[in-house]
Amino acid sequence: MNAAEPKQTSFQALLRLLRYARAYRPKIILATLCSVINKLFDVAPEILIGVAIDVVVNQEQSFVATLGFDTPKSQIMVLSILTFFIWVGESLFEYFYKLLWRNLAQRIQADLRQDAYDHIQRQDMSFFESRSSGQLVSILNDDVNQLERFLDGGANDIIQVLVAVVAVGSVFFILSPFIAMLAFTPIPLIIWGAFFFQRRATPLYAAVRDKVGVLASRLSNNLGGIATIKSFTAESRESAVLRQASEDYVQANRRAIAISSAFIPVIRMAILAGFLCTFTVGGYLALSGELNVGAYGVLVFLTQRLLWPLTSLADVIDLYERAMASTRRILGLLETPIEVHDKGTKSFPKPLRGELHINSLHFNYQGTNAGIEDISVHLPAGHTLALVGATGSGKSTLIKLLLRFYSPKSGSITIDGIDITDVPLQELRQQIGLVSQEVFLFEGTVLDNIAYGNPQASEQEIITAAKTAEAWEFIERLPQGLQTLVGERGIKLSGGQRQRLSLARALLKNPPILILDEATSAVDNETEAAIQRSLAKISHNRTVIVIAHRLSTIVHADQILVMEHGRLVEQGNHGELVSKRGLYWSQWQVQTGGEG
Repeated sequence: MNAAEPKQTSFQALLRLLRYARAYRPKIILATLCSVINKLFDVAPEILIGVAIDVVVNQEQSFVATLGFDTPKSQIMVLSILTFFIWVGESLFEYFYKLLWRNLAQRIQADLRQDAYDHIQRQDMSFFESRSSGQLVSILNDDVNQLERFLDGGANDIIQVLVAVVAVGSVFFILSPFIAMLAFTPIPLIIWGAFFFQRRATPLYAAVRDKVGVLASRLSNNLGGIATIKSFTAESRESAVLRQASEDYVQANRRAIAISSAFIPVIRMAILAGFLCTFTVGGYLALSGELNVGAYGVLVFLTQRLLWPLTSLADVIDLYERAMASTRRILGLLETPIEVHDKGTKSFPKPLRGELHINSLHFNYQGTNAGIEDISVHLPAGHTLALVGATGSGKSTLIKLLLRFYSPKSGSITIDGIDITDVPLQELRQQIGLVSQEVFLFEGTVLDNIAYGNPQASEQEIITAAKTAEAWEFIERLPQGLQTLVGERGIKLSGGQRQRLSLARALLKNPPILILDEATSAVDNETEAAIQRSLAKISHNRTVIVIAHRLSTIVHADQILVMEHGRLVEQGNHGELVSKRGLYWSQWQVQTGGEG
């Protein structure tokens, strides 16, 4: 998520992942142990084949005979019994390591996704303004799944390759150090190739993950804005843009695949060299009597067991590099600092009256001059405050600071004498209801969306809130009433219906402070009149803050703040501001055509 991440090596990313998963270290160790034991059982049959050849050739002088089994038949029987138990052990520990690694993969990916999502939820709004939702979804979904695929199989493969090299190499050096040296000759080349591939692949797979994020963002934006695309007949244009994003992803993958594909032929040639050395030199030594025939058989079989798994090293490293690229993105997201700190320990008095003090508040959006400057306001409990001004004057910024979506540069906001930074975020936001201009409804029923304001509310309380918000009349006309599905983002409802459901949702929360952010700006006159009737009911004994462009909707407010370029330029009630014949009066003239 930042420019420094691609410079991190895959090993560093792995260490970060292990630190994150420290709670699972006992299970990781147990899974690793099962993988090691399984691999040791896996290489044992090749050794037994060589021992069996030794029994057939040397009989009473064989290695098994030295263990007290005199006849060749008894020796073969012992080897058969050992083979049975080795195969059973291999199968048993294969079951164990698959069970452990797969469950670990599921548990770690679930925890990573949940922790990343929870961390995102704690971020301030500037975090979301600098990142697309598609990129975040790509990390939470694609990157976490990529890491899961590695833990599900790749981790075991890496462990078993290492075990095979150590175990088989030990047998080689015991039987014939000279042939062991020959057989191990290709391994430095293989290891060099692996590290060479890793260095080349790391930035390539980082680019692949970035292209996935861009593609996911494009898909998310287009599906969310499909009505706009259709209305401008831009389907072909957007299809071409998506095709280019898909092609960029394909090309990024192509460059990564070109590296991984070239690795396998090199490994095969190295393996062939090692095998031919063992096969040829070992054969000559066996013919000359310098090497036991059974030992020769063991070495030939184990050479393949040693070297052949290394052909899969490219695929394993490919999977590993993809997973570590994803790990960097996931952990980079988790390590993104939280700007709005939730360190409050005080509690509001109960019940909260809703008296609001804003003291010399300053705030600027990062990278711009927009914001607010030196705003001071006192709003008594139970009063209505209206904010008016042109777009960009700072009205919504003030609301975002009240909700602590951002932290101010200086100044403070107190509610009932308590600084809002001294109160836990959850408690602060529980006391405030927000009805925004851009209503967001969740996919589900009408009842689900109203109950979002208070999941414990009874159906009767939900109906009461809907009636107060002037929403019940249209809800009763819906096909299934409260159980009617609203569709994604409430697409099945009109703008006015969505707005009234949003108001009902806020009312069900029953907050002592209610914020209406241009709640009537996008509705028809009938809906506006209905919402105004609702506001007249709910404003009683409640602190209400209204942002409005239509001045006719706030003429009864106790206080009206007129803002311009982030500054408070006028303050008073409707009558006082009209009599001043200032900015508010000018806007009133434009909207009403008179001085009334």
